[in-house]
Amino acid sequence: MTIPAIPQRLTAPDPGWTVEADVVVVGSGIAGLTLALRYAGLDPEAKVLVVTKDVLSSGSTRWAQGGIAAVLDPQDTPAEHLSDTLIAGVGLCDEAAVRVLVTEGPAALRRLIAAGARFDTDESGELQLTREGGHRRNRIVHAGGDATGAEVQRALVQAVGESAIEVIEHALVLDLLKDAEGRAAGVTLHVMGEGERDGVGAVRARAVVLATGGMGQVYAATTNPVVSTGDGVALALRAGATVRDLEFVQFHPTVFWLGEEATGQQPLISEAVRGEGAVLIDAEGTRFMAGVHELADLAPRDVVAKAIMRRMRETGADHMYLDARHFGEEKWRTRFPTIYAVCLEHGVDPVTQPIPVAPAAHYASGGVRVDLYGRTGVPGLYACGEVACTGVHGANRLASNSLLEGLVFAERIAADIHAERQAGSAGAPAGTVRRAPGEPVTDDRPAGLVDPRTRPRIQAHMSRGASVLRSQESLAEVAKALLAARWTPVAVEPCTESWEATNLLTVASALVLAARSREETRGSHWREDFSRQNDAWWLGHLDVTLTVEGMTMTYVPHGRRATVLPPQVETELTEAGLDPVAVAALFETTLNEDVQAQGDVTSLATIPAGQTDTADVVARADGVVCGLALAEGVFSYVSQGRLKAERLVKDGERAAKGDVLMTVTGPTRDLLTAERTALNLLTHLSGIATLTGRWVQAVAGTGARIRDSRKTLPGLRALEKYAVRCGGGVNHRMSLSDAALIKDNHVVAAGGVAEAFRAVRDAYPGLPIEVEVDRIDQIEPVLAEGAEEILLDNFSVDQLALAVRLVDGRARLESSGGLTLESARDVAETGVDYLAVGALTHSAPALDIALDLRGN
Repeated sequence: MTIPAIPQRLTAPDPGWTVEADVVVVGSGIAGLTLALRYAGLDPEAKVLVVTKDVLSSGSTRWAQGGIAAVLDPQDTPAEHLSDTLIAGVGLCDEAAVRVLVTEGPAALRRLIAAGARFDTDESGELQLTREGGHRRNRIVHAGGDATGAEVQRALVQAVGESAIEVIEHALVLDLLKDAEGRAAGVTLHVMGEGERDGVGAVRARAVVLATGGMGQVYAATTNPVVSTGDGVALALRAGATVRDLEFVQFHPTVFWLGEEATGQQPLISEAVRGEGAVLIDAEGTRFMAGVHELADLAPRDVVAKAIMRRMRETGADHMYLDARHFGEEKWRTRFPTIYAVCLEHGVDPVTQPIPVAPAAHYASGGVRVDLYGRTGVPGLYACGEVACTGVHGANRLASNSLLEGLVFAERIAADIHAERQAGSAGAPAGTVRRAPGEPVTDDRPAGLVDPRTRPRIQAHMSRGASVLRSQESLAEVAKALLAARWTPVAVEPCTESWEATNLLTVASALVLAARSREETRGSHWREDFSRQNDAWWLGHLDVTLTVEGMTMTYVPHGRRATVLPPQVETELTEAGLDPVAVAALFETTLNEDVQAQGDVTSLATIPAGQTDTADVVARADGVVCGLALAEGVFSYVSQGRLKAERLVKDGERAAKGDVLMTVTGPTRDLLTAERTALNLLTHLSGIATLTGRWVQAVAGTGARIRDSRKTLPGLRALEKYAVRCGGGVNHRMSLSDAALIKDNHVVAAGGVAEAFRAVRDAYPGLPIEVEVDRIDQIEPVLAEGAEEILLDNFSVDQLALAVRLVDGRARLESSGGLTLESARDVAETGVDYLAVGALTHSAPALDIALDLRGN
């Protein structure tokens, strides 16, 4: 029996109908609807289409009870919110993404309120703020007591209904459409029901946004609604995008326990109940969180879930209890009316009885890997909300950050799509060709389906072996079961049930692959056989991709961010001997010096968010240009690829005063934020190349070559040596390890130049050995030892000529020290091979280059 591979495409009928849109948003929760509304506001002429699996008001958002975390209290600060989030994420949060969340979050929340969302207020009309686990401040806004999600959903649905946004309900997204260049060109979907559009169809769009929510239905017991079958993650994998950190599934510690055999969506007992003072107890009434964590019952969710599971194991119980009897009936009815009603419905009166609770699958901290603007690795495909991995949550989501994440990054995606469209239709550099997305091409990737009867088996195995408690043995059993689930003895018909089962299997397989590999306990990933956190080996991310050969996984050390450089720039840097990752790290270091948490405050204050412009990079003096690829990389890095550059000259070419070297088009704020870092590199490196060119011209025709030294600025050596090459010079050794260079202090330490030479040769046989001498009489002993290169330090022109005759070609000769442009030709005409000029890299004047904004 041959086990089929996980399909790269869902088997489905050809689309029977097609619609066009500028943007298609898949999902109708807070992320999807916020994005649709925001984009419609930025571009009122655009056609925005929302596709949702159920009705518009369904999905995970409406089930959110606790609230939205944001810094609104004057006593609170973004730095404190950032700190709480980083602590909860156990070392794996992307700090840049968290900084975006906590700084842009309050304004995004206020815009939601302006759009009609009504949150609970106190008697003075101020927003009520409460706490949840992991927060050290009261910063959670809520609505209807414990019905925040329902109110947010109501407000957004109402706003969409009053807009020109088109909606297709009861539509299950199937696969991504791509054009011939590999860009997203739309989606295929199946509309469940009869009407103007039913069956399989296609939406062709310039941009596709996945806002499909979570994947909780991969487990037997979850707080997620029935539609949360991981459709977005599975589609992204099939489309060629990368999924990150899928092993970090958050199990909500306090889910209403309905009995051992209960499956499907389970009622959630919000963390806000503990925020208001409820405590966890066992069957004997003993509190067990004291001493487990400094915040006790308000510890982060992973800590609480693990503590409950440990207590259950110790006592042999299948659930614990949440005790809030001290609230009294009035508080239950007014602060938590929804939870109160659910408890009564299931036969528990929380006023007089503790609530039975146990952990259940709740939230995926990992998902489709995206950048700070929601872009996946597939051009034109975005992801937002729970389906995405922005890096905000790390190994464990901080309570109530999820709705805020949906708000903030939805707005960022809308702005990015708008900027891309603006750059493609106006303000492009002269001669630049802009193309609309092409026609979708025939998809010949292998298709397949999973037998829908496997769904409950997949869920049962995942709950038994890949939930809160995991081990190599349990995960191996799950992996074996998932492998068997791919095979079916009968042909599987394309239908909603088989498509969902295939998505669940795809997501489960990626999750288990990562969970088996991560041999440590961190955040919401708890390995019984590796019970400790292991930063030495596992402070990093697990990226999973799907190919025709199956799933592959890559470990990416934490902090190594994607270069976010255009492919042609990466290629140029590599060909120039520069490491794109190291260059991107340099960008981050220099930008961190320039842009603090508040951002470029002048640009933020003076330039509208959606404004785009074109700027010219102009030479203000004659010289040799160097660093254009780096400048383009800075503009791309700052804007996460939204700024587009067109170079009009090449590195190493001469430019005259007034020449336009490059044009850059895109968001004006990003353009001006990147300006100084880009020009710092460009002017410095062009200055080195220009000075090198003068020296090269001075010795032209002599046979001597100009080369640099290690007298470089810290962190810039590779770039400065590249600039020397652009100016026509050559490089000496890069580091102290490339070759041995015996200098006067080495000679003193070794007892003589010959002794020093022999010591190096004995220690490092085969390594090139150079020797610096400052007297003619030192040359012959060095030659006798076999020196390949002799550096003549501070020799006069006459002494150089004598040395050349003495050596007579037996070694290469370099002149260094005391050199000037005026004496360079005389030195070169002595016959030396190199002139070493330290001034090239440590004191070359910058070439005057400026950035001129064209304006509108």
